[in-house]
Amino acid sequence: MKLKFVAPCLFGLEAPLAEELRAMLADEVKAENGRVLFSGDENILARANIGSRYAERILLHIGSFEAHSFEQLFQGVKSLPWEQWIGRTDRFPVKGYSLNSDLFSVRDCQSIIKKAVVERLKTKYRIPWFEESGDLYQIQFSILKNQVTLMIDTSGIGLHKRGYRPAANAAPIKETLAAALCYFSRLRGYHTLYDPMCGSGTIPVEGALLVRNIAPGLKRHFTAESWKTLPKDLWKSEGDRARDLEIACPEFQCFASDIDARSLDLAAGNARRAGVADLITFFHADIRSFTPKTDRGTVIVNPPYGERLMDIQSAEELYRVAGEKFQPKRGWSYSIISPDEKFESLFGRKADKRRKLYNGMIQCQYYMYFK
Repeated sequence: MKLKFVAPCLFGLEAPLAEELRAMLADEVKAENGRVLFSGDENILARANIGSRYAERILLHIGSFEAHSFEQLFQGVKSLPWEQWIGRTDRFPVKGYSLNSDLFSVRDCQSIIKKAVVERLKTKYRIPWFEESGDLYQIQFSILKNQVTLMIDTSGIGLHKRGYRPAANAAPIKETLAAALCYFSRLRGYHTLYDPMCGSGTIPVEGALLVRNIAPGLKRHFTAESWKTLPKDLWKSEGDRARDLEIACPEFQCFASDIDARSLDLAAGNARRAGVADLITFFHADIRSFTPKTDRGTVIVNPPYGERLMDIQSAEELYRVAGEKFQPKRGWSYSIISPDEKFESLFGRKADKRRKLYNGMIQCQYYMYFK
């Protein structure tokens, strides 16, 4: 059965998300601001959930239409084939948002959509009420410039929650963003990765998962796993497929350090749970003592900064130290994410390439040095 999907992502991650979906053999892949649209069968539904490094979740697209009034919203929702997914006893709560539209009250839109779905299911199942005690079908809606999109969430907990990081230090980088930093830095299996301010180890772990092609969702569960509308063996077969695609990287190694010993304990635990502890060497060190252990290296850093963990003066001093330590050298690249507009002057030189990314709600630049 051909299905349509919407994969929301952090702004700036649309390109890597679209690329990985094409590699998964998804059809009709189209990147838009903050999301990627694609299509495929039930296997693609499970494959994208298990294998996506950059999507925030995978939403099943039920339908779209234009609405300027609550009556148009009601009739549009009621016309959609909800019974193809939602059973007689299933739960179907509603949430969403409205931007730049005539229907601006989210609470009223939620109520109208819920009522319309109920009326549709009443007609199809010929029952007067729904107990909603079964499987979860979280309905999500977006109304943007009067264009209504109705979806069902297949993921449950956001896909950035891989399952290896039950605890983290203050203000950890999102796993999806950390994976994207490794992607943009062109990390490969024959590289040596360095992160001298590793915190709870998210960048080293995501880098190791990336080079070994380990699907990030193999150790977690998804809402759609319980759906009776999907084949029973779907998730096992897609999990087996993902494991078959893993690769050995005997040349890859990662050196990750931090000044905070507690963070290093968390990082080591995260690496063990992710199954990549053998690829990462964690050690206690200040960036001021950064000394490369190899002739070539790929350095990726998410420094603590004023809006996140420390005062601005201390953060800016770190940028100066990084500029002194990360000197241009053949076989080396350095990539640093920061929201500080003065970063390049503090670091001491202009980046060879920059990308605008978001770390949570904070707009950042990813400064890349490779010449």
